[in-house]
Amino acid sequence: MSARRLTPITSTLALITLVFVLPASADPLSPKQFIESLGEETIGAITKADVSNELRLTEFERLFRKGFDVKTISRFVLGRYWRQATPQQQGEYQALFADFIVHTYANRFRQYSGQTLSVGGEHLASKRDTIVSSQINAPDGPAVRIDWRVRAQGDGHKIVDVIVE
Repeated sequence: MSARRLTPITSTLALITLVFVLPASADPLSPKQFIESLGEETIGAITKADVSNELRLTEFERLFRKGFDVKTISRFVLGRYWRQATPQQQGEYQALFADFIVHTYANRFRQYSGQTLSVGGEHLASKRDTIVSSQINAPDGPAVRIDWRVRAQGDGHKIVDVIVE
């Protein structure tokens, strides 16, 4: 089966299925632990039925910006047109891109229906990127393989791409 690259919008949907418990640790997280931790935090914060739409939106925006490299992803999505835009247009586009993702998908977290994530291994893809392999298991459907391209940034990590089987 061939893999296809999905847009950040679709990759954001994959984030809703991340369900893993990560014990607290004083050590910096590995890319694998970062994916597990982000999944736990996402599910715990915004899939509860009693969460208001306003809080769901706020939490999703916080987690999206925490977990995804919005600048890198938005530049990738715009492709060759990025270089044709002025710095002011680039900044406005990045802000609108993030707002679009947040507003489109925050309420979709209500559709969470018990998917689980099995995180496998991780391997270096480049000097700064690591691929974290995972599988989303649906209670009533086939499993879907997802590879997360995680980039080291400062003392943490950000998702820069998601590859879904």
